[in-house]
Amino acid sequence: MGKYLKLQEILKEMGSVLVAYSGGVDSGLLLAVAIKVLGFDHVLAVTLSSEISTEQEINDAIKLAQQMQSPHLLLPANDLEQPDFISNTADRCYYCKKIRFELLKDLALLKELAFVIEGSNQDDLSDYRPGRRAAEELFIRSPLQEAGLTKAEIRKLAQKMNLTVWDKPSEPCLATRIPYGTTITKEILVTIAKAETVIKSILGHNQLRVRHHGEIARLEVPPSDFAQVLAPDTVKKINKELRNLGYIYVALDIRGYRQGSQNETLTIVRNQE
Repeated sequence: MGKYLKLQEILKEMGSVLVAYSGGVDSGLLLAVAIKVLGFDHVLAVTLSSEISTEQEINDAIKLAQQMQSPHLLLPANDLEQPDFISNTADRCYYCKKIRFELLKDLALLKELAFVIEGSNQDDLSDYRPGRRAAEELFIRSPLQEAGLTKAEIRKLAQKMNLTVWDKPSEPCLATRIPYGTTITKEILVTIAKAETVIKSILGHNQLRVRHHGEIARLEVPPSDFAQVLAPDTVKKINKELRNLGYIYVALDIRGYRQGSQNETLTIVRNQE
């Protein structure tokens, strides 16, 4: 059985689902296939909104759900009121996901939906994902992962289904830009969001990260974009905008853009033990 058919069978057996929906390619494809298999009356997309997501991400999620004509709810999440989250230990993602999944499970029970599902894929198994533990503890299903679908395969399927997000870069929450051990605050999250927005505007593309290190902003872009970033006029613009946001220094990471780079500190610690 092909992976796509397996995904359809998994969803069909569930009967009804609440989709933890961010508007990215993974949850977007999952929602589209769930609607195709189960029908609109048996599917509900829910987007959790808080300061760890940008306004643009929320708007994109709303737009895609509207394009699919999917039932869709926005649900506030009080992440910054959770001490275990804002303390920003290596298990931050676990505590965040646990609280959020509990909200979704309560809503699914209220709406009489059989399962809560989320968009983790096969590739996620190779990264440090403490949120996975929360999903397992609360019996949250991950149909894309269960079907063995990789990110590349998901993008191809999304393209075939004419989903506009098929090539959308991954957008993990803003807290992933903050080193473990640094307390997460609304002010830091707002600064990071503004920094990334202005640099995206200057460079004209979205594949970048601004990692927050106190008075230092560490910029990650693909190595192919180094020349553009280091052009004198671009350097002046980026430096001016980020200094206006409170950063004293702006550094370009010579290793380039990569997902989960803040987790590299965990690897170093483990290797030293």
